[in-house]
Amino acid sequence: MTWFPFPPHSKEIQIDERWSFVEKKEKNVEVDTDTTALNGDIWDHTAIDAESRLLISLVPGKRTAENCVKLLEDVKSRTGGRTDVYITSDEHAPYVKAIEKVYAEPVTPPKRCGPGRPPKARLKMPANLCYATVRKTRENGRVVKVKRTIVFGTWFLLMFYLLCSLVSKTINTSFVERNNGTERGKNSRKCRKTLAFSKLEELHNAASYFTGFSYNFCWPVRTLDQKNVGKEIAHRTPAMAVGLTDHVWTIKEWCAFPVPVG
Repeated sequence: MTWFPFPPHSKEIQIDERWSFVEKKEKNVEVDTDTTALNGDIWDHTAIDAESRLLISLVPGKRTAENCVKLLEDVKSRTGGRTDVYITSDEHAPYVKAIEKVYAEPVTPPKRCGPGRPPKARLKMPANLCYATVRKTRENGRVVKVKRTIVFGTWFLLMFYLLCSLVSKTINTSFVERNNGTERGKNSRKCRKTLAFSKLEELHNAASYFTGFSYNFCWPVRTLDQKNVGKEIAHRTPAMAVGLTDHVWTIKEWCAFPVPVG
């Protein structure tokens, strides 16, 4: 998570977790001898704007329900608190409760006539929020079946968001998965088989934030290229696609950009 206030107009958001490890893999962690509880598997919880490929939020840590809530809270904050969003993910169970906790609104039923206790307030999901999941079944390393499920919202709402989408024609997590591949290529700590793994959680998180958010400003995405007059191709970064900047930043420029305090 960063101080930078991303524009609040992102409407199609894909969330996922990216696996890595600190010092040793989870199966090799010895509970009795390892003094650091942060050793073992660690996950980057990410949220991507599907249309611009912008990394909206990044929450590194254990794969817990608490970190899922942190991710969704940051997403809601960076989208201006809007509820007219279309969210997709895999079937990671904590996301359902996390979305309910972050987006559900309290509703007080009307009072009943006669004696008795007044009805208690209950939580209700916004009518314009849609959340759907994707479950892939693999055999011999190949996807043989894809199951798509609507968790919150209606089919009519889903079709409306898909018709308005510039990139999606069906429920998918393709763009956040593509970002996972990009990150693994940019950050050797995230490779599945590597000797460059992090030895401390602080270093892992620092590298994740650095490569993750510099991607927004310094990494031209091929599918965002535009043809100008004369058929010249203009390369664009995710930050350019959403209007945060008008040029591709260098790493030096990104590192030297002043950060306000507070």
